[in-house]
Amino acid sequence: MKKLFFPLLIVFFVLSAIAHYAHWNVTLQFVLSAVAVIFVAGFLGKATEAVAHYAGQRLGGFLNATFGNAAELIIAIFLVKEGLFDMVKASLTGSIIGNLLLVLGASAFAGGLKFKEQKFNIHLAGQNASLMLLGVIALFIPAVFVKTEHLSSQDTMSVSVTVAAVLIVAYAGWLVYSMITHKSLLEDNEETKPDHGETAAWSRGKSVLYLVLATVMVAFVSEWLVGTLEVFTHKFGLSELFVGAFIVAIVGNAAEHSAAVMLALKNKIGAAVEIAVGSSLQIALFVAPVLVFVSLFFNNHMDILFSTIELAAIGVAVLIATSISRDGATTWYEGKLLLLVYIVLGVAFFFV
Repeated sequence: MKKLFFPLLIVFFVLSAIAHYAHWNVTLQFVLSAVAVIFVAGFLGKATEAVAHYAGQRLGGFLNATFGNAAELIIAIFLVKEGLFDMVKASLTGSIIGNLLLVLGASAFAGGLKFKEQKFNIHLAGQNASLMLLGVIALFIPAVFVKTEHLSSQDTMSVSVTVAAVLIVAYAGWLVYSMITHKSLLEDNEETKPDHGETAAWSRGKSVLYLVLATVMVAFVSEWLVGTLEVFTHKFGLSELFVGAFIVAIVGNAAEHSAAVMLALKNKIGAAVEIAVGSSLQIALFVAPVLVFVSLFFNNHMDILFSTIELAAIGVAVLIATSISRDGATTWYEGKLLLLVYIVLGVAFFFV
C-alpha cells in the first residue's frame, strides 16, 4: 500500500482537478475531491512527521496539528467567502469533537491494544484540560448573553470580535508558555529527542519542501470540495450541520487521524495527544477567531455565536476528553469510550 500511495495521490488529485474544471456530475466531483483531500492530507501528515524527526516530537506534534488544520482553515475560508456561516461553524464544531473523540479515541484504542498502558506528561494534560475549558467558556458566554438579551447585529459583532481577540491572545500566550518559558516542564524526555532511533523518510530540506507542496495541494483540493458542498447537501437531503460537523470535519482531519494513530502504535502517545488535543485547542482558540476577522474583509460578517446543539456537543467532548486524559495515561478501554461518544453524537447530528 505504501508503494501505491503516491501514484494514487497523483491520480486522485488530477481526476479531482479534471472533474472540477470540466464540470462533471456534482456527486462525482464531491467523491473525487473528498478522496483527493484524504490522500493529500495523508501526504501532509507524512511530511510533518518527517519534519518532526528533525524538530522533535513535541514541536513535531504542534506542526502536524498546525498543518493538519491548514486543510480545515482553507476550506473554512472558502465557505466564509461564500457566506455559508452555518456550515463553517458546524465544521469547526466537528473538528473539535472529531479530534477530541475520534482522533484521540482511535489513538488511545489502537495504542492500548498493543501496550497495556501509555503515559504522557501529566502537567501537559492538566494545562490542556484548562485550555479546553477556556474554549468552551469563551464560546458559551457570547451565545447565552447575545441570545438572552437580544443584542443588535452590530453589538453582536462587537462581542464576537472582542472574544475572538481574547482567544487569539490566550493561544499566543499558550505557545510562549509551552514552547519557551515552561518547555522543560511540559515535554516528554524520550519523545522530544529530535533523533529517536528511526530513519527519516526524507532529508530535512526535502521534508520542508514537501510540507509546503502538500499545503498548496490542500488549498486547491479544498476549494474544489467546497464548490460541491451546497449542491451535494441539498441533493441528498442532508443538513448543513451534519455535513459540516462530520463529513467535512472527517475529511479535513485525515492528516491528524493517520499521524496520531501511527504515533500511538509506536508508543508515542504524548505526540498523539499533542496532535489530537493540540489540534482541537488550535481550532477553538485560533482558527475560529481568525475566521471572524477574515469575514470582515467580505460583504457578510461571521459572528462567533454557535448553536445550542453545537455548544452541547463541544461541551460533552471536552468533558469526557478532560476526564480521561487528565491523569496523563490512556488505555484501550478509555479510547473505546471516546469513540462511543463520537458515534452517539454522529447519530444525533444525522437526524437534526
